[in-house]
Amino acid sequence: MASPRSSRPRGSRAPAGPSWDQVELAPIVLIRAGEEVLADRAVARLLAQARDKDPTTEVTRLEAATYESHQLDTLVSPSLFGEPRLILIPALEQMTDALLTDLLAYVGAPDPDVVVILRHNGGQRGKRLLDAIKASAHPVVACEAIKSAKDKSSLVNADVRRAGRSIEPEAVGALVDALGSDLRELCSAVDQLLSDTQGTITAEHVRTYYAGRIEATGFTVADAAAAGNTPAAITALRHAVATGTDPVAIVAALAMKIRQLARVAAAGGRRMSPAELGMAPWQVDRARRELSGWSDDALATSILAVARADAEAKGASRDPVYAVERAILTICRARRSGARRR
Repeated sequence: MASPRSSRPRGSRAPAGPSWDQVELAPIVLIRAGEEVLADRAVARLLAQARDKDPTTEVTRLEAATYESHQLDTLVSPSLFGEPRLILIPALEQMTDALLTDLLAYVGAPDPDVVVILRHNGGQRGKRLLDAIKASAHPVVACEAIKSAKDKSSLVNADVRRAGRSIEPEAVGALVDALGSDLRELCSAVDQLLSDTQGTITAEHVRTYYAGRIEATGFTVADAAAAGNTPAAITALRHAVATGTDPVAIVAALAMKIRQLARVAAAGGRRMSPAELGMAPWQVDRARRELSGWSDDALATSILAVARADAEAKGASRDPVYAVERAILTICRARRSGARRR
Protein backbone atom coordinates (compact mmCIF):
# COMPACT_ATOMS: atom_id res chain seq x y z
CA MET A 1 0.00 0.00 0.00
CA ALA A 2 1.18 3.51 -0.80
CA SER A 3 0.69 4.58 2.82
CA PRO A 4 -0.73 3.04 6.00
CA ARG A 5 -4.08 4.65 5.29
CA SER A 6 -4.31 4.16 1.54
CA SER A 7 -7.32 2.09 0.44
CA ARG A 8 -5.64 0.54 -2.56
CA PRO A 9 -5.99 -3.26 -2.18
CA ARG A 10 -2.89 -5.03 -0.95
CA GLY A 11 -1.01 -6.92 -3.63
CA SER A 12 -2.36 -4.86 -6.53
CA ARG A 13 -0.12 -2.84 -8.80
CA ALA A 14 0.51 0.66 -7.53
CA PRO A 15 -1.01 3.39 -9.69
CA ALA A 16 1.31 5.95 -11.29
CA GLY A 17 -0.25 8.84 -9.39
CA PRO A 18 -1.91 9.46 -6.03
CA SER A 19 -4.69 7.25 -4.72
CA TRP A 20 -8.19 8.67 -4.33
CA ASP A 21 -7.60 9.40 -0.64
CA GLN A 22 -4.28 11.18 -1.23
CA VAL A 23 -4.98 13.41 -4.24
CA GLU A 24 -4.72 17.17 -3.72
CA LEU A 25 -6.05 20.13 -5.67
CA ALA A 26 -4.12 21.02 -8.84
CA PRO A 27 -4.84 23.03 -12.00
CA ILE A 28 -5.74 19.77 -13.75
CA VAL A 29 -6.61 16.47 -12.08
CA LEU A 30 -7.44 13.39 -14.13
CA ILE A 31 -9.46 10.62 -12.49
CA ARG A 32 -9.40 7.25 -14.28
CA ALA A 33 -12.62 5.73 -12.96
CA GLY A 34 -12.05 1.99 -13.19
CA GLU A 35 -14.04 1.71 -9.96
CA GLU A 36 -17.04 4.05 -9.79
CA VAL A 37 -17.24 4.20 -6.00
CA LEU A 38 -13.61 5.23 -5.60
CA ALA A 39 -13.89 7.78 -8.41
CA ASP A 40 -16.89 9.31 -6.65
CA ARG A 41 -14.79 9.55 -3.51
CA ALA A 42 -11.93 11.22 -5.37
CA VAL A 43 -14.27 13.86 -6.81
CA ALA A 44 -15.92 14.45 -3.42
CA ARG A 45 -12.50 14.82 -1.76
CA LEU A 46 -11.39 17.46 -4.26
CA LEU A 47 -14.67 19.38 -4.02
CA ALA A 48 -14.40 19.37 -0.22
CA GLN A 49 -10.81 20.61 -0.40
CA ALA A 50 -11.81 23.45 -2.71
CA ARG A 51 -14.66 24.56 -0.42
CA ASP A 52 -12.51 24.23 2.69
CA LYS A 53 -9.90 26.43 1.03
CA ASP A 54 -12.50 29.01 -0.01
CA PRO A 55 -16.26 28.59 0.58
CA THR A 56 -16.97 31.00 -2.29
CA THR A 57 -15.47 28.65 -4.87
CA GLU A 58 -17.62 28.63 -8.00
CA VAL A 59 -18.17 25.02 -9.15
CA THR A 60 -19.21 24.47 -12.78
CA ARG A 61 -20.22 21.09 -14.18
CA LEU A 62 -19.37 20.83 -17.88
CA GLU A 63 -21.09 18.17 -19.99
CA ALA A 64 -18.57 16.64 -22.37
CA ALA A 65 -21.18 15.23 -24.77
CA THR A 66 -22.68 18.65 -25.59
CA TYR A 67 -19.55 20.78 -25.40
CA GLU A 68 -19.06 23.50 -28.01
CA SER A 69 -15.81 25.18 -29.04
CA HIS A 70 -14.23 27.66 -26.62
CA GLN A 71 -16.63 27.04 -23.73
CA LEU A 72 -13.61 26.17 -21.61
CA ASP A 73 -11.92 29.47 -22.47
CA THR A 74 -14.97 31.34 -21.17
CA LEU A 75 -15.11 29.33 -17.93
CA VAL A 76 -11.42 29.78 -17.04
CA SER A 77 -11.43 33.50 -17.78
CA PRO A 78 -11.17 35.73 -14.68
CA SER A 79 -14.57 36.29 -13.11
CA LEU A 80 -16.03 39.67 -12.22
CA PHE A 81 -15.69 39.14 -8.47
CA GLY A 82 -12.49 37.08 -8.60
CA GLU A 83 -13.85 34.05 -6.72
CA PRO A 84 -11.97 30.73 -7.13
CA ARG A 85 -13.29 28.44 -9.85
CA LEU A 86 -13.51 24.68 -10.17
CA ILE A 87 -14.66 23.00 -13.38
CA LEU A 88 -15.82 19.39 -13.23
CA ILE A 89 -16.15 17.30 -16.39
CA PRO A 90 -17.71 14.06 -15.05
CA ALA A 91 -17.89 11.98 -18.26
CA LEU A 92 -14.78 12.85 -20.25
CA GLU A 93 -15.12 9.70 -22.37
CA GLN A 94 -18.17 11.32 -24.02
CA MET A 95 -16.19 14.35 -25.20
CA THR A 96 -16.92 16.06 -28.47
CA ASP A 97 -14.11 16.76 -30.91
CA ALA A 98 -14.30 20.40 -29.86
CA LEU A 99 -13.62 19.54 -26.22
CA LEU A 100 -10.76 17.26 -27.18
CA THR A 101 -9.18 20.06 -29.19
CA ASP A 102 -9.64 22.68 -26.47
CA LEU A 103 -8.34 20.45 -23.68
CA LEU A 104 -5.28 19.40 -25.68
CA ALA A 105 -4.44 23.07 -26.03
CA TYR A 106 -5.26 23.88 -22.40
CA VAL A 107 -3.26 21.05 -20.80
CA GLY A 108 0.00 22.59 -21.89
CA ALA A 109 -0.66 25.91 -20.15
CA PRO A 110 -3.49 25.69 -17.61
CA ASP A 111 -4.60 28.62 -15.48
CA PRO A 112 -2.91 28.10 -12.07
CA ASP A 113 -5.86 29.72 -10.28
CA VAL A 114 -8.49 27.35 -11.71
CA VAL A 115 -9.03 23.67 -10.89
CA VAL A 116 -10.20 21.44 -13.74
CA ILE A 117 -11.27 17.91 -12.69
CA LEU A 118 -11.49 15.45 -15.56
CA ARG A 119 -13.21 12.14 -14.86
CA HIS A 120 -12.79 9.42 -17.51
CA ASN A 121 -15.03 6.39 -16.98
CA GLY A 122 -13.42 4.02 -19.46
CA GLY A 123 -13.03 3.34 -23.17
CA GLN A 124 -10.58 4.62 -25.75
CA ARG A 125 -12.22 7.95 -26.53
CA GLY A 126 -9.77 10.76 -25.83
CA LYS A 127 -6.67 8.57 -25.68
CA ARG A 128 -4.49 11.39 -27.06
CA LEU A 129 -5.60 13.64 -24.23
CA LEU A 130 -5.13 10.93 -21.57
CA ASP A 131 -1.62 10.24 -22.84
CA ALA A 132 -0.80 13.96 -22.84
CA ILE A 133 -1.93 14.36 -19.23
CA LYS A 134 -0.08 11.21 -18.19
CA ALA A 135 3.12 12.60 -19.71
CA SER A 136 2.65 15.90 -17.87
CA ALA A 137 3.10 16.81 -14.21
CA HIS A 138 -0.66 16.83 -13.60
CA PRO A 139 -1.87 14.23 -11.07
CA VAL A 140 -3.62 11.13 -12.42
CA VAL A 141 -5.77 9.19 -9.95
CA ALA A 142 -6.10 5.56 -11.01
CA CYS A 143 -9.21 4.12 -9.33
CA GLU A 144 -8.67 0.46 -10.13
CA ALA A 145 -11.63 -1.92 -10.28
CA ILE A 146 -12.29 -3.86 -7.07
CA LYS A 147 -13.63 -7.33 -7.85
CA SER A 148 -12.06 -10.00 -5.66
CA ALA A 149 -13.06 -10.75 -2.09
CA LYS A 150 -9.49 -10.00 -1.05
CA ASP A 151 -9.62 -6.49 -2.52
CA LYS A 152 -13.07 -5.83 -1.03
CA SER A 153 -11.76 -6.92 2.36
CA SER A 154 -8.81 -4.55 2.00
CA LEU A 155 -11.19 -1.69 1.20
CA VAL A 156 -13.33 -2.43 4.26
CA ASN A 157 -10.26 -2.56 6.50
CA ALA A 158 -8.90 0.68 5.03
CA ASP A 159 -12.20 2.52 5.53
CA VAL A 160 -12.35 1.40 9.15
CA ARG A 161 -8.72 2.35 9.80
CA ARG A 162 -9.28 5.75 8.23
CA ALA A 163 -12.00 6.34 10.81
CA GLY A 164 -9.57 5.48 13.60
CA ARG A 165 -11.37 2.22 14.40
CA SER A 166 -10.70 -1.51 14.13
CA ILE A 167 -12.72 -4.46 12.86
CA GLU A 168 -12.52 -8.18 13.51
CA PRO A 169 -11.41 -10.34 10.55
CA GLU A 170 -14.58 -12.43 10.89
CA ALA A 171 -16.65 -9.23 10.72
CA VAL A 172 -14.90 -8.25 7.50
CA GLY A 173 -15.63 -11.68 6.07
CA ALA A 174 -19.28 -11.52 7.07
CA LEU A 175 -19.69 -8.08 5.47
CA VAL A 176 -18.03 -9.13 2.21
CA ASP A 177 -20.06 -12.34 2.09
CA ALA A 178 -23.34 -10.53 2.69
CA LEU A 179 -22.88 -7.33 0.69
CA GLY A 180 -19.82 -7.78 -1.49
CA SER A 181 -21.80 -8.12 -4.71
CA ASP A 182 -22.56 -4.38 -4.53
CA LEU A 183 -19.49 -2.33 -3.61
CA ARG A 184 -21.49 0.83 -2.97
CA GLU A 185 -23.76 -1.04 -0.56
CA LEU A 186 -20.74 -2.60 1.14
CA CYS A 187 -19.18 0.81 1.72
CA SER A 188 -22.49 2.19 3.00
CA ALA A 189 -22.70 -0.71 5.46
CA VAL A 190 -19.23 0.13 6.78
CA ASP A 191 -20.28 3.76 7.21
CA GLN A 192 -23.41 2.69 9.12
CA LEU A 193 -21.46 0.39 11.42
CA LEU A 194 -18.93 3.14 12.11
CA SER A 195 -21.77 5.53 12.93
CA ASP A 196 -23.89 3.18 15.03
CA THR A 197 -21.27 1.22 17.00
CA GLN A 198 -18.33 1.99 19.26
CA GLY A 199 -14.94 0.37 19.65
CA THR A 200 -14.00 -2.64 17.55
CA ILE A 201 -16.58 -3.71 14.97
CA THR A 202 -17.34 -7.38 15.64
CA ALA A 203 -18.96 -10.20 13.73
CA GLU A 204 -21.85 -9.91 16.18
CA HIS A 205 -22.37 -6.29 15.10
CA VAL A 206 -22.55 -7.40 11.48
CA ARG A 207 -25.02 -10.17 12.31
CA THR A 208 -27.18 -7.72 14.27
CA TYR A 209 -27.44 -5.21 11.43
CA TYR A 210 -27.34 -7.51 8.40
CA ALA A 211 -28.56 -10.92 9.60
CA GLY A 212 -31.20 -11.16 6.90
CA ARG A 213 -28.72 -10.44 4.14
CA ILE A 214 -26.18 -12.91 5.50
CA GLU A 215 -28.73 -15.70 5.83
CA ALA A 216 -30.00 -15.15 2.29
CA THR A 217 -26.66 -15.53 0.50
CA GLY A 218 -25.00 -18.55 -1.03
CA PHE A 219 -22.02 -18.13 1.29
CA THR A 220 -24.03 -19.36 4.29
CA VAL A 221 -24.95 -22.43 2.24
CA ALA A 222 -21.31 -22.97 1.34
CA ASP A 223 -20.09 -22.59 4.93
CA ALA A 224 -22.61 -25.13 6.21
CA ALA A 225 -21.78 -27.59 3.42
CA ALA A 226 -18.05 -27.25 4.07
CA ALA A 227 -18.70 -28.09 7.72
CA GLY A 228 -20.62 -31.22 6.67
CA ASN A 229 -23.79 -29.89 8.32
CA THR A 230 -26.43 -31.23 5.93
CA PRO A 231 -29.56 -29.90 7.71
CA ALA A 232 -28.12 -26.39 8.02
CA ALA A 233 -26.91 -26.37 4.42
CA ILE A 234 -30.23 -27.52 2.96
CA THR A 235 -32.19 -25.11 5.16
CA ALA A 236 -29.93 -22.24 4.10
CA LEU A 237 -30.32 -23.27 0.44
CA ARG A 238 -34.11 -23.17 0.63
CA HIS A 239 -34.07 -19.84 2.46
CA ALA A 240 -31.66 -18.34 -0.07
CA VAL A 241 -33.79 -19.50 -3.01
CA ALA A 242 -36.97 -18.28 -1.32
CA THR A 243 -35.48 -14.82 -0.85
CA GLY A 244 -34.41 -14.54 -4.49
CA THR A 245 -30.85 -15.87 -4.64
CA ASP A 246 -30.13 -17.42 -8.04
CA PRO A 247 -28.99 -21.08 -7.92
CA VAL A 248 -26.07 -20.10 -10.16
CA ALA A 249 -24.87 -17.68 -7.48
CA ILE A 250 -25.14 -20.40 -4.82
CA VAL A 251 -23.05 -22.75 -6.96
CA ALA A 252 -20.50 -19.97 -7.38
CA ALA A 253 -20.29 -19.61 -3.60
CA LEU A 254 -19.84 -23.38 -3.23
CA ALA A 255 -17.13 -23.34 -5.90
CA MET A 256 -15.30 -20.48 -4.19
CA LYS A 257 -15.42 -22.25 -0.84
CA ILE A 258 -14.12 -25.58 -2.19
CA ARG A 259 -11.42 -23.85 -4.26
CA GLN A 260 -10.20 -22.00 -1.19
CA LEU A 261 -10.02 -25.22 0.83
CA ALA A 262 -8.19 -26.98 -2.00
CA ARG A 263 -5.77 -24.07 -2.46
CA VAL A 264 -4.81 -24.02 1.22
CA ALA A 265 -4.64 -27.83 1.34
CA ALA A 266 -2.29 -27.86 -1.68
CA ALA A 267 0.06 -25.53 0.17
CA GLY A 268 0.54 -28.31 2.73
CA GLY A 269 2.87 -27.33 5.53
CA ARG A 270 4.23 -24.34 3.63
CA ARG A 271 3.17 -21.08 5.25
CA MET A 272 2.26 -19.29 2.06
CA SER A 273 1.07 -15.71 2.44
CA PRO A 274 -2.55 -14.76 1.68
CA ALA A 275 -1.29 -12.82 -1.37
CA GLU A 276 0.42 -15.95 -2.74
CA LEU A 277 -2.81 -17.90 -2.25
CA GLY A 278 -4.90 -15.15 -3.83
CA MET A 279 -7.08 -14.89 -0.73
CA ALA A 280 -7.79 -12.43 2.08
CA PRO A 281 -6.10 -13.19 5.43
CA TRP A 282 -9.41 -14.02 7.12
CA GLN A 283 -10.23 -16.46 4.30
CA VAL A 284 -6.91 -18.27 4.75
CA ASP A 285 -7.34 -18.50 8.53
CA ARG A 286 -10.86 -19.86 8.17
CA ALA A 287 -9.84 -22.37 5.49
CA ARG A 288 -7.03 -23.69 7.70
CA ARG A 289 -9.50 -24.23 10.54
CA GLU A 290 -12.05 -25.93 8.29
CA LEU A 291 -9.50 -28.24 6.63
CA SER A 292 -9.17 -30.28 9.82
CA GLY A 293 -12.17 -32.32 8.69
CA TRP A 294 -11.23 -32.79 5.03
CA SER A 295 -9.24 -35.37 3.09
CA ASP A 296 -7.78 -34.94 -0.39
CA ASP A 297 -10.27 -37.46 -1.80
CA ALA A 298 -13.17 -35.59 -0.22
CA LEU A 299 -12.00 -32.34 -1.80
CA ALA A 300 -11.67 -33.99 -5.21
CA THR A 301 -15.18 -35.45 -4.94
CA SER A 302 -16.57 -32.05 -3.98
CA ILE A 303 -14.84 -30.30 -6.86
CA LEU A 304 -16.46 -32.70 -9.32
CA ALA A 305 -19.86 -32.27 -7.65
CA VAL A 306 -19.66 -28.49 -7.91
CA ALA A 307 -18.56 -28.65 -11.56
CA ARG A 308 -21.58 -30.83 -12.37
CA ALA A 309 -23.93 -28.54 -10.46
CA ASP A 310 -22.53 -25.51 -12.26
CA ALA A 311 -23.35 -27.00 -15.66
CA GLU A 312 -26.80 -28.10 -14.54
CA ALA A 313 -27.68 -24.78 -12.89
CA LYS A 314 -26.75 -22.98 -16.11
CA GLY A 315 -29.15 -24.98 -18.28
CA ALA A 316 -28.08 -28.62 -18.40
CA SER A 317 -30.84 -29.55 -15.94
CA ARG A 318 -34.55 -28.73 -15.80
CA ASP A 319 -34.36 -28.26 -12.03
CA PRO A 320 -31.33 -26.14 -11.07
CA VAL A 321 -32.34 -26.04 -7.38
CA TYR A 322 -32.33 -29.84 -7.20
CA ALA A 323 -28.93 -29.84 -8.92
CA VAL A 324 -27.54 -27.56 -6.22
CA GLU A 325 -29.15 -29.65 -3.48
CA ARG A 326 -27.55 -32.82 -4.85
CA ALA A 327 -24.13 -31.10 -4.90
CA ILE A 328 -24.60 -30.01 -1.28
CA LEU A 329 -25.47 -33.57 -0.21
CA THR A 330 -22.39 -34.88 -2.01
CA ILE A 331 -20.14 -32.28 -0.37
CA CYS A 332 -21.53 -33.00 3.09
CA ARG A 333 -21.08 -36.78 2.64
CA ALA A 334 -17.54 -36.26 1.35
CA ARG A 335 -16.72 -34.01 4.30
CA ARG A 336 -18.02 -36.56 6.82
CA SER A 337 -16.25 -39.47 5.13
CA GLY A 338 -13.02 -37.46 5.02
CA ALA A 339 -13.28 -36.76 8.74
CA ARG A 340 -13.79 -40.47 9.50
CA ARG A 341 -10.70 -41.47 7.50
CA ARG A 342 -8.63 -38.93 9.37
